[in-house]
Amino acid sequence: MPRRSRIDAPGALHYIIVRGIERKTIFKDDADKDNFLERLQNILTDSNTSCFAWALIPNHFHLLLRTGRVPISTVMKRLLTGHAMYFNRKHNRVGHLFQNRYKSILCQEDAYMLELVRYIHLNPLRAKTIPDLKERGRNNFPNYASQLPTTFARSQIPKILK
Repeated sequence: MPRRSRIDAPGALHYIIVRGIERKTIFKDDADKDNFLERLQNILTDSNTSCFAWALIPNHFHLLLRTGRVPISTVMKRLLTGHAMYFNRKHNRVGHLFQNRYKSILCQEDAYMLELVRYIHLNPLRAKTIPDLKERGRNNFPNYASQLPTTFARSQIPKILK
């Protein structure tokens, strides 16, 4: 039985999770994370896709994206293929980097968005990759708080992250 197509439309909000194959590391150092975030920024700009939250964990990552003028599948294909090629070349490895397809959950904007932003931001703390929220670094909220929709309660975010 073939797998179902992903539901997507301009303006759709997607919570995306991607894991390393066999739960192996997909970010070995800060250079890997920086390259990934630069690639993500370029793809988001080119595709007019909005990113409301991200968290980079050594063996997986989370994104909260709103589809722009390019389907989310195209955005993810460019991001995952580019990172896998970079990572394999840099770390002298071959083969798949990611486990299965990326997981994408279509979200209702107002009802679920605040909880998703909170969950994604707290994920590095729960995964024990940072000692406390002051050490968010590459997962830092101010980097993308300005992208949140004006209808979204921006002032609530710093409170819920504490």
